[in-house]
Amino acid sequence: MAFSVTKQRNFWWTVSALLTIGSILAMVISWFTIQAPLRPSLDFVGGTRIQIELACAKKNNCEKPLTTAEVQGILDEEGLGNSSVQVLDKYTLSVRTKTLAEEQRTKLLDTLNQKIGAFDPETSQIDTVGPTIGQELFRSGFLALLVSFFGIAVYLSFRFQRDYAFFAIVALLHDVLITLGVFAVLGLIAGVEVDSLFLVSLLTIVGFSVNDTVVIYDRVRENFVNTPELSVDEIVDNAVSQTLTRSINTTLTTLLPLVAIFLFGGTTLKYFALALIIGFVAGAYSSIFIASTLLAWWRGRSNRIKAVQA
Repeated sequence: MAFSVTKQRNFWWTVSALLTIGSILAMVISWFTIQAPLRPSLDFVGGTRIQIELACAKKNNCEKPLTTAEVQGILDEEGLGNSSVQVLDKYTLSVRTKTLAEEQRTKLLDTLNQKIGAFDPETSQIDTVGPTIGQELFRSGFLALLVSFFGIAVYLSFRFQRDYAFFAIVALLHDVLITLGVFAVLGLIAGVEVDSLFLVSLLTIVGFSVNDTVVIYDRVRENFVNTPELSVDEIVDNAVSQTLTRSINTTLTTLLPLVAIFLFGGTTLKYFALALIIGFVAGAYSSIFIASTLLAWWRGRSNRIKAVQA
């Protein structure tokens, strides 16, 4: 047994506790700042989003870069002071407002064209989502996440035992919380919004993480049968050592295409890939250092209690 995770369990638990507490604090701060734990996109809250880019091919049209303050001032004049403005680069901006009728959208675009500069119609994007559809999408996604947790708990309870299932769920919550925390921070600092793809990423993270945990737990169960003379800590350490190479290789080969998508996949897929990268790294970490050490601690504690009672 060359590698022991159980001897440093308190260190791993402290790292995870700091990360999860930090994630919760980030979501609390976000709640008090923007009235939401994460910055929601149009998919969830409804409204109109207009993304436009200056037509730099026109002479003297891109002499100065766009600024948030300038665009916000125009929106205030149009009675849209509660709108969100995000400058994506020097000559591209995204405006999110309450739901606008076609006439209102046309009027706003004309005003922006006159006061800021001509925009390229080929790259302009306008999306409108009703608030009812957004709320329904959020409820459906949240329900899917709860159902996945419940299904995993039931499956692991039957395949292994209830303590295996409980600590696997703890590890999954750890992974989801860390991912949520990072995006709460990104929402506060960089205005990053979460959309329906983010919910898909959370479900994918849950599936990846539990698969990694099941591989380790399966080896733990085998070792309990094959080497009953060893202590619980030794059995778990052996199981982790026997599956460590597989876990690392699986995670790395999964991360490589995700990094490529993050770097070259465009705006739509960029943060979807980032969520998966964060979740997969957290999942590999929690499977090796959290789920296994919690199980070892609990089984060791149970054995000591039984020995005292005997």
